[in-house]
Amino acid sequence: MTDLDEQFDEDHPQVPPAGEDMAANVLAVGELVMLVDTKNRRYVFRLEDDGDFQTHAGRLPHQELVGTAEGAQVSTTRGQRFRLYRPTLSDFIVAMPRGAQVIYPKDIGAMLLMADIGPGMSVFETGIGSGALSMAMLRTGAVIHGLELREDFAARAQKNVETFLGSRADGRYLVELGDSYDAASYCGHCRGPFDRAVLDLPEPWEAIPHVATRMKQGAILVSYSPSVMQVSKVHQALDRNGFGDTSTTEVLHRGWHVAGEAVRPEHRMVGHTGFLTRARLLAE
Repeated sequence: MTDLDEQFDEDHPQVPPAGEDMAANVLAVGELVMLVDTKNRRYVFRLEDDGDFQTHAGRLPHQELVGTAEGAQVSTTRGQRFRLYRPTLSDFIVAMPRGAQVIYPKDIGAMLLMADIGPGMSVFETGIGSGALSMAMLRTGAVIHGLELREDFAARAQKNVETFLGSRADGRYLVELGDSYDAASYCGHCRGPFDRAVLDLPEPWEAIPHVATRMKQGAILVSYSPSVMQVSKVHQALDRNGFGDTSTTEVLHRGWHVAGEAVRPEHRMVGHTGFLTRARLLAE
């Protein structure tokens, strides 16, 4: 047994068989699943009747995974071991097809709380990219009114949302093509009024005047910007368009290595990705 195999067993210990009083959480055809190998590489795919997962270390027919409990250990025809799970939203975001650079999960979590997005809220989103933030907001029960300039990005986002959420997003993900810097694009379901707005744009200050007129008083806007120079212009635009209670946050993510009493920070961390600016639309 190699050191990697021993570490794999420590990270993914054997799970006892389900007893009569514990229902096995088994996987079915049509579900998204994730295999994690001994090097912590992750593979996400959908179970199909005649599907076949293939790797340099052997093949694993999907039928051998159907009816298997989540968390079980499985092996390929050549003995390569994996753990079998349902992917989390974070897992799917990292693995999903993308047209644009996605917002990292560490920033998505913060944006959900900063915008205080919840069930039934009407949320305007522009710059939807590959749909990562869209999926997180849809899972809260919000209704998303998306405006995207590029048709290929819009199509990719809608496909990713359908792949991960399926019917759970039916009727709540409304995407139109348009330029969020142009007032004429705010028609159809993008007319508002909105409870929340989230922006992921190169020049969000160009959209803020249009978005402000379509938000309810007291509504919250959150803007994602990679550059601090963008943040400065965003603050100025918010001040000019009736917003207040404005703040900007940067989220840093550092993992820790824990092996018995050997505890230390990971050598690598997810540092700067973007600045998150939050503001409320004030009453006149």
